[in-house]
Order: sequence, then C-alpha cells, then structure tokens
Amino acid sequence: MRMTMTGAALAGLALAACQPAEQRKSGEPAPPNPTQTVAAPAEKPVYRFKIGALDAIALFDGQNPVPNDNKVFGVGLTPQAVAAPLTAAGQPADPIMLEIHPLLVRNGDRTMLFDTGLGGGEGQLMQSLRAAGVDPAAVTDVLISHGHPDHIGGLVANGRLAFPNAAIRMSQAEWASIRAKPEMADLVRIATPKVQAFQPGGEVAPGVTAQDTAGHTPGHVAYLIADGQNQLLYTGDLMHHWILSVEHPDWRVGYDDDQAAGEKARLDEVTALRNSGAHIYAYHFPFPGLGKIQTREGRAMFISEAQSTRSAAN
Repeated sequence: MRMTMTGAALAGLALAACQPAEQRKSGEPAPPNPTQTVAAPAEKPVYRFKIGALDAIALFDGQNPVPNDNKVFGVGLTPQAVAAPLTAAGQPADPIMLEIHPLLVRNGDRTMLFDTGLGGGEGQLMQSLRAAGVDPAAVTDVLISHGHPDHIGGLVANGRLAFPNAAIRMSQAEWASIRAKPEMADLVRIATPKVQAFQPGGEVAPGVTAQDTAGHTPGHVAYLIADGQNQLLYTGDLMHHWILSVEHPDWRVGYDDDQAAGEKARLDEVTALRNSGAHIYAYHFPFPGLGKIQTREGRAMFISEAQSTRSAAN
C-alpha cells in the first residue's frame, strides 16, 4: 500500500476541519495545518498551510470544464451514468469542472514547485505567485508529475525558462516520452540544460520521495512530501475529479495514455487511501485540493481538510 498524505476540498458535502492533536490516536501522523485561505480564487488565489514545520502554498492556476460526453470520464458508459453521482451530490453534470493548482513547498533553503500549470495566456500561476510573495527566480526545484500541457505549460514563457534558477525534476520515462513528441521540441530545447531525470522510488529532493504511478502517462509519478511523521501525497493526475475519480476509480478515463494501467493505478491508490486515512493534495480537485478519502455511507468520498474563510479568520 502506498503511503499518502495531506488534504483536499469537498464541495457541497460534509466539510471536515483539521483534527485537533488531542483527538488523534496515539502514533497517528498529524494532519497539515492550514493557516490561511480565501473565499474565491479570483480574489486572491493563495492558500497557506503547514506540513509539519514546512510552509506550503496552494496556487490557483485556472479551471478546465470538461464535456460530459464519455470521451474523458466514463469511457464506454453513457452521459446519464456519469451524471448520476454528480447530481446526487448536488453538482452540475455538464460540463464537469476540473481546477488546476500547483503546489509550492519550502524546506530549508529549498523552494519547491510541484507542476507549473497551463502557462501561456490561460494560466494564472504567475499572478498567484505574486499574491503569495514568491519570486519565480527563488524557486530552486520544479518537480513534474507528468508531461501533459496543464502540468508543464508554465515551464517556459516567452522562449525562456519561467523559473530560471530551478532544477527541473521528472522521471526518466516521462522525460523520454516528452522528448519523443515533435510538438514539445521547443520546450525540450529550452529545458534540457536544467532537467534532472530520476528513477522513481527514492528521494528526489529534500523530504520528497517519488512514487511510480505510471498509466496516466508512461512516467507519471506521485510525490510524498514529509517532515517527520507529517506527510502529504501530491497525487498529480492519479485522480481528476473529486466525485467521479473517488467513487468510481474503475471507470476508464480518456486522458489516460494507457487506460487499463491508469484504471489500475487509480483503483489501487483510492483503495489504499480509504484504508490508510492518509492526507492528499489533489491537483484537479476544488481549490485548494487538501483532504482525505474516507468511506461514508458505504462508498468512497473525498472529505475536505481546508478551513473555510470564516474559520481561518477567527
């Protein structure tokens, strides 16, 4: 079973604040400690929290509405089948809304950015970094989960590296996959001097371990971020939607390069998370993407650990 850690956002269902330390079972890892959030990403797209002593910031980048046409979610099913769990949760069934929010973590003298969003004229990552008071030149490590455009689009801006002083870290299999795509030629040329590719399974930056979760792409990885017993699993695209991916991880996803392998990786992870009660940061779940997957009413549900604006202010 993979270890997974930190939190996500549950829209419309029961919201769960971080569990006070005195209520945790002996030996249970402490949850992340949110310290600031905002009412709407359009106002101030920054959410600050802690992973142990590490400072972490969720950075809003944008939204991606997906048609309910069985080309992305529920491949081989019907729009009505996909709509059913959404409408049961009081959510719109078409389009299906995904959000995009890279994660920034500070560990000592390292400032680590996990994925880089859409980039171009669509992504809002740079605005979010400014709101957080983070200079792109201060980023020391960019850790890429995989090479899809909504995760690496912000690596390059105006023909230059957007984070000029950062090492770019990704799995060897993913780097090979990116280099094989003609449409990525400019990005490859610009990024190559900074890329440090790795084999998953070990520490790739201080306190960060890469886990092999191939299937969505050939070299997709999740990142376990740890400060002692305090841990957070950055899931990348193991899961896309806070209802569909969690309640129905066995549904095929059109975004997956290998749909069978993607289904297995997703099903294995959701099963592990239900059993472990571990914390996750889910890149496409509702901002800021912090929470747990728990069993409620006999099914898997995503439970937010992000404080509301009101509770953060009190």
